[in-house]
Formats: sequence, C-alpha cells, structure tokens
Amino acid sequence: MPKDTSAWRQGLRSVSVLAIPIILLVAVVWGLFKGVAVYEEMVEGAKEGFGVALRIMPFLVVMFAALTCFRESGALLLLQTAVRPLLDFIGMPVELLPLAIMRPLSGSGSSGILNEIILHPSSTDTLRYTAAILYGSTETTFYVLAVYFGSVSIRRSRHALAAGLCADAVGMGMAVLLGRLMFS
Repeated sequence: MPKDTSAWRQGLRSVSVLAIPIILLVAVVWGLFKGVAVYEEMVEGAKEGFGVALRIMPFLVVMFAALTCFRESGALLLLQTAVRPLLDFIGMPVELLPLAIMRPLSGSGSSGILNEIILHPSSTDTLRYTAAILYGSTETTFYVLAVYFGSVSIRRSRHALAAGLCADAVGMGMAVLLGRLMFS
C-alpha cells in the first residue's frame, strides 16, 4: 500500500474519532450561549422519545417479522443470484445487495448486515468501506414512512416515498462510486 494512502486513511480515522464529540460539544456550547437550559431540554426530549418508542413498537414488531421471513426463506439468496449480471454490469458488488435492500426497510436489520459484511473473513477492505459508505448515505425510508408517519396518522405518503427512494438510489450509487474511487 502506498504511503500517501496510509496517511489518508489515518487522517480519516482521526477525523471520524473526533467528529461526534466535537458536534456534541458545539451543540452544548451553542445552547448555553443562547441561554438554553441544555440539561432540562435533554431530559424533556428523552421523555418525548420514550413516548414515541411506545407508539412505534407494534410497527417495528411487524416489520422485523417480515424481514426475517424474507431472509430465512432463501428468497434473498435467489434474488442475489438473479440480479448478479446486472450488478456486475453497473459495478456494484453482489455482496452489497442485502444491505441495499434492507437499508430502506430497517436500520437495525441493515446494521446487522453491515456487521456481517465487515466481520466476514472474505470481505475485502473496499467492500467493507463501500458497505459503510452505503449505510451512512441512505435512509430507512420505509421504516420512516411506516413508523413515524403511521404514529401521527399521515396516510398520504406517496411523494415522500418517491423522494426517499430517489435519495436512497443516489446514495447507493454514490457509495459504490466513492468506495471504488477512494478504496480500490
């Protein structure tokens, strides 16, 4: 591996380790600067979050059951085999298909698939980094529509679905492109 690539990766690791603590610190300092009771607001937000969690639980149970059935039935493996030629043509590793399918449906399900890709001994660094980019570049579109829209009784979500799926497609495409450019 060339020396400049190693320096690039070390720089990325350094920035990624510091990113979230810096964002949290800036948010707290900004809130204090604006005169916001930061701790009290955080506690109030946690109370609201708990209520939302209780309202969305039934939606989650149904979604996880459906996802498990799809995967355990072997349908996912059949789909991978069927679309392999298309994925090879567009340059997307077939190993990313389960993540690309699961990501718009479930955050925890796609997190599990990402974990499998990262920990699998035959996964290359390019595949691992591309999977991580894909995970971070897409949203749980159907989850958001089913759970959050459902919990506040929004029934007409057609345009939100189209916009979310378009954004997911762009995110997936860019993840594959950036993974190849940066880590191949």
